[in-house]
Amino acid sequence: MSVAPMMDWTDRHCRYFHRLLSRHALLYTEMVTTGALVHGDVPRHLDFSAEEHPVALQLGGSDPLELAHCARLGEQWGYREINLNCGCPSERVQRGSFGACLMAEPQLVADCVKAMVDAVSVPVTIKHRIGIDKGERYGFVRDFVGAVSQAGCAAFLVHARNAWLKGLSPKENREVPPLRYEFVHRLKRDFPQLVFAVNGGITNGLQASRQLEQVDGVMVGRQAYHNPWWLAQWDAEFFAQAPSAISRETVEEQMTGYMAREAQAHGTPWSAIARHMLGLRNGLPGARRWRQVWSDHRLKSLHPRDVMALAHDAVARVA
Repeated sequence: MSVAPMMDWTDRHCRYFHRLLSRHALLYTEMVTTGALVHGDVPRHLDFSAEEHPVALQLGGSDPLELAHCARLGEQWGYREINLNCGCPSERVQRGSFGACLMAEPQLVADCVKAMVDAVSVPVTIKHRIGIDKGERYGFVRDFVGAVSQAGCAAFLVHARNAWLKGLSPKENREVPPLRYEFVHRLKRDFPQLVFAVNGGITNGLQASRQLEQVDGVMVGRQAYHNPWWLAQWDAEFFAQAPSAISRETVEEQMTGYMAREAQAHGTPWSAIARHMLGLRNGLPGARRWRQVWSDHRLKSLHPRDVMALAHDAVARVA
């Protein structure tokens, strides 16, 4: 079980929060472009807390030499896996010649993978779609996986929808193209020696368990973000661990302490961290008032513990 890389969402604060809920789920960074690491502030993009492990770094790029350099940086920083984004359909990413458009160039992807595999000792993986635009041929994704696996990639994280490169927004690309889980299942049958994790539209434990009867892993994106308490069940349900005794209140308390430490060490405003935990009380009485307090920027000058007290008072008034 893993939480998908999501731009603007799965930053290090989000991953710290998710790690409090599940000790074993694999967590992914937001996509980091090779340009940001080659020409930008490397620590800003790669720093993370040791408590977040296991963490994988997702890279965006299409130049083998730059990807090899960035993969080495990721390994040096302590990431357990390097993942190449071949699934993002946004026009901005396409302009950079990476993301889902790379599926049309399997040999280039293979060259990128080979360069990274030669550069690092940690696993190199691919996240991709089952096709691009309106093509519905299984052979397209089968041949893509075949070519890339020969370059040394042994694990594929497959969003079971096509990516439409024109005509749909990134949000629509997560909803409009139909899900075809059977394509991912066929990949596993055709390449039994490879690891396949399925992504897309999985919202509960029963759906995840049924997928795990067919493939090796399940990657969850927005459902994990919007309903994070589900992660608290993962260790018992999927990793054979004893049921967790953690409570939502304990998680909130720990996050409040983290906010205070981040503010003292880096000047990070608590609101930049609290935004990731706004779904923690989903489904409980007073959840809306609790979210309103934790997202109220008028309280930004308060200590996080004072904000937590106000949030609890708001919940108590509703109850």
